[in-house]
This record gives sequence, structure tokens and C-alpha cells, in this order.
Amino acid sequence: MDNLIYRVLVNKDMTQAELARRVGVKREYINRIINRKIVPTIPLGMRIAKALGKKVEDIFLDEVII
Repeated sequence: MDNLIYRVLVNKDMTQAELARRVGVKREYINRIINRKIVPTIPLGMRIAKALGKKVEDIFLDEVII
């Protein structure tokens, strides 16, 4: 699984459940984002980036098709 959110979680020794708690969603929702089954809303993407200490564009830009 080559996903930036997953890699940041591993580097920060943070679980999907902890990230989910910090941003106010269920762990399963974070898992679906990591596995690219869904794309988060802009506000949720911003909360995820903040919780991970990253810029939103650093996490999600590679997923945007221009």
C-alpha cells in the first residue's frame, strides 16, 4: 500500500483509530480514504492534514487529476 496517509501514520506511530478520533470520524472511514475507496470532503481533508502535521496539498495533491 503506497499511500501518504498510511506512511505518515506509520512514521508517527499513530493508528487509524487515533487519527479517526482526532478528526471526528470512524476508523473505517479513514481506512476507506487510505485505500482510495472514497475521497474526503475538503474540510475533512484539512482536518486530516492538520492532525498529521502536513499541508493538505502534500497529502492529497497526488490524487488530483489535472
